[in-house]
Amino acid sequence: MLQDILLILLGLIIGLVIGFFLARHLMKKYMTENPPINEKMIETLMSGMGRKPSQKQINQMMREMNRFKK
Repeated sequence: MLQDILLILLGLIIGLVIGFFLARHLMKKYMTENPPINEKMIETLMSGMGRKPSQKQINQMMREMNRFKK
């Protein structure tokens, strides 16, 4: 009885550890294939709203995005 419970807990812990590392690996792979927003995307978004952004505005938006990413 106690042995069965310990085996179930051990299996659960091992499954959680394997699941964590598998999810981490898949997320890293996804981020390299589909990088987050870049300067060209910001310029396109702002142009779509009817304004031509300056490089200073693009850099400012990139700094804000990087600040929230961490």
